[in-house]
Amino acid sequence: MRILVINPNTTASMTATIADSARRVAAAGTEIVAVTSSMGPVSIEGYYDEVFAIPGLLKAIAEGEKTGIDAVVIACFDDTGLDAARALANVPVIGICEAAVSATAFIAQKFTVVTTMERSRLPLEHLVHRYGMSSRCKVRAADIPVLSLEDPNSNARERLRSEIALALKEDRAEAIVLGCAGMADLTAELRAEFGVPVVDGVAAAVKQAESLVTMGLTTAKRGAYATPISKPYQGLMEAFEPGRLTEA
Repeated sequence: MRILVINPNTTASMTATIADSARRVAAAGTEIVAVTSSMGPVSIEGYYDEVFAIPGLLKAIAEGEKTGIDAVVIACFDDTGLDAARALANVPVIGICEAAVSATAFIAQKFTVVTTMERSRLPLEHLVHRYGMSSRCKVRAADIPVLSLEDPNSNARERLRSEIALALKEDRAEAIVLGCAGMADLTAELRAEFGVPVVDGVAAAVKQAESLVTMGLTTAKRGAYATPISKPYQGLMEAFEPGRLTEA
């Protein structure tokens, strides 16, 4: 089984963190193909960045399908471009937010997502509502830039820890969901430090992708996720015309 794990931002060092998390949980015989988007923002922080990350994401999916991948994981907690990706792809596509909150619901009644920037908190609240978890899940922001998680001279990790402590005290959270793929390398130490389940969406998405492939399931291709209708696209978007991305 080959799972394509896409970092939809253009920061390769973050892709390395994501790939390591994915490979730690992958079953024997599962190959993790980790790629960095070839175009778009260096980090995804809010609605504007998200829009410009989607073309590179779709290009990576189309290229991956040509090599025979069995499933796709979108490794951004905003579930960037998830619906468009499911319409494009012929294999299962998993977003790490949906995977993480779904997995956490099996082990905790109340849980909190702790993400990076305040501007990302409301979009994630909308996702939590979409996934049917609003009554069980709160979203907090440590108000730290995504790339600061990789900066040893920043206090980002300390601020993340402080927000987790507040979630456990004020939200009465029984588990914590890490609301950024760039936090994946902190999972084990945060579990040990706080003594509660800490869920990394990358790991959760890989295991759910494996399950779908093993069961022989893929995305329904009637209705919402039907293959895009062929039509001309103009200007800079011409290369993304339905059918053109997936041409051999």
